[in-house]
Amino acid sequence: MMRRMKKIILVFVAVILLLPSFLIPASTTASKSEEVDGDGKFTAKDEVVYATLTAQGEKQEIYVVNAFDVTKAGKMIDHGTYSSLKNLTDLTEIEQVGNQVQFTAEEGKYYYQGNMNEGALPWDISIFYYLDGKEISPEELAGKDGQVKIHIETTANEKADSVFFENYVLQISLSFDTNLFTKLKAEDGMIANAGKNKQVTFTVMPQNEEELVVEADVVDFELDGIDITGVPSSFNIDTPDTDEMTGDMKTLQDAMADINAVVGELKNGINEINNGVVALEDGSSKFNDGISELDEASSELVDGSKEMNQALEKLSSSLDDIGEIDISEGKQLTDGLSSLSSGLREAAAGLATLNKNYVDAYNALDDSMQAIPTYDMTEKEIQDLYKNGADPQIVDQLVQTYTAAQTAKGTYTQVKQAFDAVGTTLDGVISSLHEMADNVDTMVNELSSSLGDMDVSEGFAQFQEGIKLLSTNYHTFHTGLVAYTGGVSQLSNSYGELHNGIGELADGTKELENGATELHNGTMRLQQSTSDLPEQITKEIGQMIAEYDKSDFEAVSFVSTENGKVNSVQFVMKTESIKSEESETTKEPVEGKKGFWVRLKELFS
Repeated sequence: MMRRMKKIILVFVAVILLLPSFLIPASTTASKSEEVDGDGKFTAKDEVVYATLTAQGEKQEIYVVNAFDVTKAGKMIDHGTYSSLKNLTDLTEIEQVGNQVQFTAEEGKYYYQGNMNEGALPWDISIFYYLDGKEISPEELAGKDGQVKIHIETTANEKADSVFFENYVLQISLSFDTNLFTKLKAEDGMIANAGKNKQVTFTVMPQNEEELVVEADVVDFELDGIDITGVPSSFNIDTPDTDEMTGDMKTLQDAMADINAVVGELKNGINEINNGVVALEDGSSKFNDGISELDEASSELVDGSKEMNQALEKLSSSLDDIGEIDISEGKQLTDGLSSLSSGLREAAAGLATLNKNYVDAYNALDDSMQAIPTYDMTEKEIQDLYKNGADPQIVDQLVQTYTAAQTAKGTYTQVKQAFDAVGTTLDGVISSLHEMADNVDTMVNELSSSLGDMDVSEGFAQFQEGIKLLSTNYHTFHTGLVAYTGGVSQLSNSYGELHNGIGELADGTKELENGATELHNGTMRLQQSTSDLPEQITKEIGQMIAEYDKSDFEAVSFVSTENGKVNSVQFVMKTESIKSEESETTKEPVEGKKGFWVRLKELFS
């Protein structure tokens, strides 16, 4: 029985040994003479670049899996500098001559692997680890407790072809065991649940260099390798509907045009104010000169009036002391009265000239005051100027100038009645002087005609009364003239201060006019720069979309620039895991799968 069982086993073993030869495709067992002759063809080639990195991101090993869509069986040539090759499709040999890889492929998919001792990845990856704020190596960090921070830096590798850095998106994924990690934070990453783990994923856009940070509290630190993939940016971004946005920009554009128009009106208004203040200053200067001349002439006028008043008092007193009247002295008396009349008329003529100069100066002042605009500037209008971007210093000057101009106009309105009374008073004084001169002339004429046939005593008595009345009236006039000239002097002194203020006002309005011109120039430039704002925004959006839209990117080979028909190139990178030695040694060994011979032996043992 035992011998029979051994025969069965031997036959079964022989069948098993022969079975693989029947399972191998004919193409892999064919002799060289039976292989496909001629050159093969393929429509597309894909490259997947695999790289292992240290826990700190340093490159360890690179190998590339090349996949071909073969449309015609035959011999084909690929390019690449590899340290070793492995056929992943069948058992046919692959030869490498220089940078040429030669193989024979059947129709369909064909794969081979090429290992690279030399090769620069498009990105430099640097990974730093911190425990409780202090940098620590991955080996020291394994098994530790505390607050951990993982800092990942991605930069362009200048030794590699920049086409991948400029057109590829990096995705960096870290998996955290929730039994070990809590309070997970990643400001620029996306955190998602993945079974009992939490996965943090970062995305680095083309042409960008990033610093990425993950923070967490950890107990017995362990971390599986970090997965890093690089794929072409496939974002096909449609142009967004910007009608609403550009509509808002159009509103802003119209608002800027309105602001420019308002500031233009403000500038014109300030120009009018400045022109009015300049005219006011000119008229005020003339009035100030006239009132000063009037004040200077007043002392002479008072002195002359005083002498005339004293002469009349002396004449009246002298007539009272005369006893008998000698008719021969009448001629001297009439001559003296004629001189008095002439003096009165000269004084009236001087006052008439003075009055004309005063009226001219006063009219110039009145015209200048009337030129100041009377419109009111409300507090809301002033605040709107601040809110619409006007220079606060210019607005402050505008408000000060406006206030000063309105104050000057208000003060002038209050004293205008006094100014008007000056001319009227001078007209009355001139009229009184002429009336007194006429009375003296009448007296002289009557005295001259009556000296020959009148009763001298009676006529002289009447003459004495007339002179006494004239002296009394002139004394009253002289007192009023003294008071008037005193008022003129006070007015001259006070108006000098007002004229100085008007001069400062003119300087301020000139500076304000210059500021308003600058402000208007600024708002005009602002309006011009925003006149095509909707078009600018649309253009900027287009440029931003073009920066990230890589839909027209054409793949190139990572291995060699001589390779054509490249459909896609992808990068798959993974760092080493960080495990503590204690964790590695305490793990229960996993029972491996039993081989065919072991199970066959156990079956018959």
